[in-house]
Amino acid sequence: MPYSEPTELAVIACPGGEAFADAVITHLKHMYKHRFTLKNDAISKRYNLDKNELVKDINLRNDLETSDLIIRGATDKYRAPVFKVNTTFTYFANGEFKTEINESIRGKNIFIFQDVENHEVISLNGGKNRLSLSVNDHVMSLLVTIDAVRQAGAANITLVVPVYPYSRQHKKKGREGLTASMLGHVYEMLGVSRIITLDIHSREIINAFNTINLENLHASYQIIRELGKIVDLTGQKEEMVVVSPDTGAIDRNKFYASGLKLPLAMIYKERDYSVVTQNAHETNIKSVKLLGDVKGKVAFLADDMLGTGGTLLKAMSFLKENGATKVIAAISLPFFTGNAIELFDDAYKQGLFYRIIGTNAVYHEELLKKEWYISTDVSGLFANVITRIHHNQSIGDLLDNRTIIEKIVKQQQDAAAAAKTE
Repeated sequence: MPYSEPTELAVIACPGGEAFADAVITHLKHMYKHRFTLKNDAISKRYNLDKNELVKDINLRNDLETSDLIIRGATDKYRAPVFKVNTTFTYFANGEFKTEINESIRGKNIFIFQDVENHEVISLNGGKNRLSLSVNDHVMSLLVTIDAVRQAGAANITLVVPVYPYSRQHKKKGREGLTASMLGHVYEMLGVSRIITLDIHSREIINAFNTINLENLHASYQIIRELGKIVDLTGQKEEMVVVSPDTGAIDRNKFYASGLKLPLAMIYKERDYSVVTQNAHETNIKSVKLLGDVKGKVAFLADDMLGTGGTLLKAMSFLKENGATKVIAAISLPFFTGNAIELFDDAYKQGLFYRIIGTNAVYHEELLKKEWYISTDVSGLFANVITRIHHNQSIGDLLDNRTIIEKIVKQQQDAAAAAKTE
């Protein structure tokens, strides 16, 4: 990332996405300060310049290049950028939203954050109202904000939506709509140029866009980093197997099995699709079969999202019945809707699973209090992608974590080998 004063990079956080946006902004501030320090050290050494004078020179250049008269802050110190745009969100009694941008964003690259699965109580209208919003509320708030940003003259609009809304409505099996695709066309009509999301439910959604670039990030590195803290990835202390919870997740779990160099098993389910589930107690699964062996092994499952959790609970129980010593699940997007948390509490007490690893891409306060839940932070990944996009740099190595995963496994192997020689 070549250092430049990022005055053209700006973040607008919708009410649901504020927590995640704040976490990403914290990383952005650290990244730019670190880069500024490295740049100052390298150039001062190369050209034999005084560091303090060089700081003034950099600030002078940035003052000359800014579209404003000058950039606020001291001239002889690093000036931390203000990424967050001052925005007012109004919620009306009839359910309508209004977004007002309180400063100029003309010509800037705007990144709009929204967490459509944030169902925590949110303060609205300056704290006068406290409400829990639905997915549809969050989507409408996002659309209103996009329109406000477009009307305010932004140069580029990027949506940062860790959960792509309606991503499960991506296949047409009868007289039904392709809502995931329909929303994509709405975003395009409003002038969105890029979407950054996490583990999108189906790759088919990417093909629905005409002009939008969709960056589908993966939390595999962050998940394996946490997994390595609770289980021996080298296989010397306990044997491990990766299990795909269904045929739809086979590619995701094949990736983990390949990266960790572990055997791959699969749970095959026969479903009755005429049954629509309402909670974790209900299911449309008629029979379950295991392709592979988990007896005496730690079973690791990975999936993109968890709603009511009924399918995962049955899979965990099934693996324990088949002799798995521990069951660990990784969920990129932990919704835990309805009474899912209570049901997983009961399952944990029964010993049906050991841990669930989820990301902070979905804001869920209650989950963080649970002994069985491990939260891994993906805000740094999003911050890296945002800065590279802003500076027109490649993000290829951030989309494929194979090399980083191999390093984690090798570190554990080297540590195990060192322990043996002592």
